[in-house]
Amino acid sequence: MFTGLVTDLGRIQRVDRKDDDARLVIETGYDLDTVEMGASIACSGACLTVTEKGDAWFAADVSGETLSKTTLGDWAEGTQINLEQSLCLGDSLGGHLVSGHVDAVAPVIEIRPDGESLRFVIGIPEGYTGFIAPKGSVALDGVSLTVNEVEDARFGVNIIPHTAEKTTFGTLAPGDRVNLEVDLIARYVARLLPQR
Repeated sequence: MFTGLVTDLGRIQRVDRKDDDARLVIETGYDLDTVEMGASIACSGACLTVTEKGDAWFAADVSGETLSKTTLGDWAEGTQINLEQSLCLGDSLGGHLVSGHVDAVAPVIEIRPDGESLRFVIGIPEGYTGFIAPKGSVALDGVSLTVNEVEDARFGVNIIPHTAEKTTFGTLAPGDRVNLEVDLIARYVARLLPQR
């Protein structure tokens, strides 16, 4: 489990592909002496398992399914990614509950100034319009955000200067794609409703 509060900007050092799968080597500022082998780290929203580590890097194996259903299949050497270590029982929950299970890839449609912030307009992938609600929560590339408005198949979020500086949102442009995880509660409510 995660909170959607990014704690490090990582960088892809190497991508080793084998058949449909891949092994990612990720540079990080984390003190990896405190990260156990097998630990979970959210990598731009996708929960990955640490399979090897060094002084300033860790490796994670990624299945073909994950590569095809997320932006991870687009990553190459030098790609910056948002990192968050998993929650420990008793940690502060500053964002919202994020599982690290990406639901879909969503396009960035528009970015415009909104006061000191940036307003991002994000396209809602087919089948997910019912999961996005005004003032509800979403995780985009692993970042916990509040939905400002929903209109047809798009929604808006504000990115404050701190978030733009400390995450990959400061480098995104219209046409880029982000990993979308809908709110955990919305996912279960939607699953239960048809059964009633």
